Order: sequence, then structure tokens, then C-alpha cells
Amino acid sequence: MSKPDRTHIKAHLVGGGIASLAAAAILIRDGDVPGHNIAIYEELDRIGGSLDGSGDPEHGYMVRGGRMLESKYLCTYDLFSSVPTLDGKQTVTQEIFEWNEIIKTGSKSRLVRAGQRIDAPEFGLSERDILTIEKLMIEPEALLGTSRIDEHFEPAFFKSNFWFMWCTTFAFQPWHSAIELKRYFVRFTHMVDGFNELRGIMRTYYNQYDSLVLPLRKWLDERGVRFETGTTVTDIAFAGHGNGDTVAQAIDYRRGGETGRIAVAATDLVIATLGSMTEGSSIGAMDRAPVLNDKRAGGSWALWEKIAAGRPALGNPAAFADRIDQSKWVSFTTTLRNTAFFDLVRDFTGNVPGEGGLITFTDSPWLMSIVLPHQPHFIRQPEDVQVFWGYALSVDQPGDFVGKAMAECTGRELMTELLGQLGALDRADEILAGTICLPCMMPFITSQFLTRASGDRPDVHPKGYANFAATGQFCEQPEDVVFTVEYSVRAAMTAVYELLGMDRKPPAVFKGQHDPRNLYKAFRALHDLGA
Repeated sequence: MSKPDRTHIKAHLVGGGIASLAAAAILIRDGDVPGHNIAIYEELDRIGGSLDGSGDPEHGYMVRGGRMLESKYLCTYDLFSSVPTLDGKQTVTQEIFEWNEIIKTGSKSRLVRAGQRIDAPEFGLSERDILTIEKLMIEPEALLGTSRIDEHFEPAFFKSNFWFMWCTTFAFQPWHSAIELKRYFVRFTHMVDGFNELRGIMRTYYNQYDSLVLPLRKWLDERGVRFETGTTVTDIAFAGHGNGDTVAQAIDYRRGGETGRIAVAATDLVIATLGSMTEGSSIGAMDRAPVLNDKRAGGSWALWEKIAAGRPALGNPAAFADRIDQSKWVSFTTTLRNTAFFDLVRDFTGNVPGEGGLITFTDSPWLMSIVLPHQPHFIRQPEDVQVFWGYALSVDQPGDFVGKAMAECTGRELMTELLGQLGALDRADEILAGTICLPCMMPFITSQFLTRASGDRPDVHPKGYANFAATGQFCEQPEDVVFTVEYSVRAAMTAVYELLGMDRKPPAVFKGQHDPRNLYKAFRALHDLGA
């Protein structure tokens, strides 16, 4: 049977994050759409979206965050099994799995309390907490509705080791959606056993921009995909079609102070990343705190608001963009010119960089966490430079050692507070010499976790829209979980296969909760019964 001729199809991908990059790759690899017929429009001057990594040793490196990887991200590994590493020696998927055989995550100090590390902390859940978790896992989402997590659990639950580990690993807050927590419990049932040591968490060799985005960008460049950076899409014009469907017929944009319009044929495709969890990010400095922006700082929320007005099938951006106090937090990336801090943390935790994963200070009013990755963390990072990342969830609380809210702190003050939590303030002068700590305020970073009603997130391929699809973190994909690379890649695959009318679907979501062995291990772990 001959393949359909798709050489005439043009694809317009709005947003330069992993969802659009993945969609472009799938259009080429699986859909036989020529790369030179694909354009990606990005308002910033670089692509990668939330999978970022930038800077240098003189001015400081920056990663706003890093998404967790694990072995059951089937869409992600399917995509990157076709993408060679930058050196061409193997695929990106092969590199990830080989690297995680070399350095396996095994935290010896997932939590720090009263200045002491806790090796393999007990979860500390009550029987009522466990029953609530089990009930949540089987409760239909329609019944959970717009309820918050803290409407289901007793206050003591939020002081348990389990919650400290769960909320900081995934960035949940008590006021976030109970539906999203339920999905996480179900999706990661197979990881509950060993969760107190972060077993099963996987990493890329470098930061995710260098290890994922750059190889994928190179692969797309080689196939002629056009990257229109510095281009803000301001509207997508829709019109009725003869068969009753709605079609995207034009894209309005702004570039360099000029406006323009791109005509879209009914046979062409428009795939838009709606919303952004890193829109409006503000980066501070050693002696300057970041500022708090709102949705006016960029174009992604404005575009979604524009196209969703009067079109219920395209979702409700206000559910995610208008509650910054419930979705913001601060991360920080620190570049070090001496080994004193890494030596301190290594000796304190018993883990070498790259092995221990997230370390959370439970006594910190900010609920501060840090992770020391394997070095180098950036391509071409000098041997005498080290980089680590941290963040906190309670950014409006005054710190123990600087007396200021984290949101108001400079990089120097963040490092001072961290050293205080480590009991090492007496070494501040030594460690801070030559240090560059860059704080980053992200107003929408957990907006995808906010309580939502049915329909607030549009379907990937909204009903009645012939040539338009939505991707990213703010489209609806039952069974999978937001705040992951996997969610964006799955949306991209779904968008391409459905818009092209292909008899193909993305790899099914891994359902470890259906394996009795996983359930048994999770049951024992939740009850602190050991191996």
C-alpha cells in the first residue's frame, strides 16, 4: 500500500519548546512531511522553552529547572531513539540509559532535619493518610472536580516525611488540584517503593538543554526546519469550512516591532503550545533580587486568551494564568569557582555529585531543596567550575538566617540562608568568594497543577477543528501527568497522528498500578514495612 503524499503540507508550530520540537520531528519521521515545510515560531531569541540551560563561567550559568525522568517515559524515549547525540556516537535515548547505569540515584540524605541528614526516611503516614491515598487513586475525576489536595487530607499529613518528599520532588502545594495528585499517585505507583531514596529517578548527562534540546535542534536543522525566533504569534484566525469544521486560516505575528500575517491553507497544519509555565521568568543577581512579573510579560498567555475567547473547545486560560500567588516559586543556579561547597555537601550527605538527587531542608521556612548534579553540568564547562541548582516552595516566608522572604532575596542572601541550613555560616566568606548565584522568579511554574474544571484544558485535537491542535502542558491527556517532558512529547505525537489522519497512536501510558507486585511493594512502603 503506497504512502500518502504529504509533500504539499505546510506545518506551523507555535512556541519553541519541547512540544513543538517533538511535533516537528514526528511530522518528519512518521508523517513524511518535508522538514523545509515546517516552521517553528518562538518569541524568545532561543528555542527550548522550559528545557533551558544558558550562561557561562564568567557571568554564571542558569537553569530555571529540570524535569524528572524515569524509565517509563515511553514517548520521550521513542522520540529520542531517532535522534543522535551531538557527537553522533549513539542515540540520545541510548546515552540516557547508559549514563544512568553508570550513576544510579540513591540518596543517603533525602531529608535534612535539625541539622542532621536522614538516610532513607520513613514515610510517617497514619493509617488514615494511607486510606486517603488509596481512595484518591480510585476516585473518579468527575467526583474530585475542582477540589484541592488539602480538602482530602488532615493537617498532620502535610508535616509527614512522605509529603515533604513528594511535594518537593514534584512541586505540589496543598492548594493544588486533587486530580493532579491522584494522577501522580497512579502514574508513579511503581516508584513508591524506594521513593525515600529517589531510586528510579533518571538524569541526562548534561543539563536538559544541552542533552535533549541541542541534539534535537541539530536533527531538525539538518532536515531544513525553519526556526523563526524573536517572533511573537499574536492571533490565529479561524473560519468555518464547507464540511462544518473550523479551520485555522491565518497566523498573525509581531517581529522586531513589525506585524505580519501568514496565510494557512485548509490542508496545512497549525500546532500551538498554549500557555507557558516559565513565561515571565525574572532573573536576579548576586546583589539583586528578581522581580515578580505577570501574564503581560510575554505573549503565550495573551495568545491563548485571544483564540479561546468565544471558543469553549479551546479551554480557559484564566484557570491557570490568574492565580500567580498559587503558582509561583523561586529557583536558583549557583556557579562556584572553588570546591569548598561541593566538598561540604558531599561530606554532609555521603553522596557524590550526581548520585544523591534532591536534598530538602524540612526545617527551612522556605522549604528549600538543592541538587548537586554530576559535573560538568554544561558543555564546555571548565574543570575548575562547579554548578548546582536549588529551589523553594514557600517563597513569601522570612528565612531563618537572612530574615527576608525568599522572593525578596539576592543571590548572596540565598546562599547565606542555604549555608545557615547546612550549619556552615562560619565558612560563608570562603565559599562565597567567586560565587555567582542567580535567583529566578517564575510566576507560572506550577500553574498546570492549579485546580481546574472539566474543559479548562482543551483536547489535543479539539473537536470540530480540522487543522489545529494544542500541545504543551495545558492540553488534556487523560492518564498522563503534567510537569513532565513526557506530557509534552505525548501531546506532540497525538497532534501529528490525528491531524494527519494516521492510523497510529503514541505508546500507551505505562500502567504500573495494574501490576500486583508494584501494588504490594507500594503498600509495604506506605506502611514503612521495609523491603
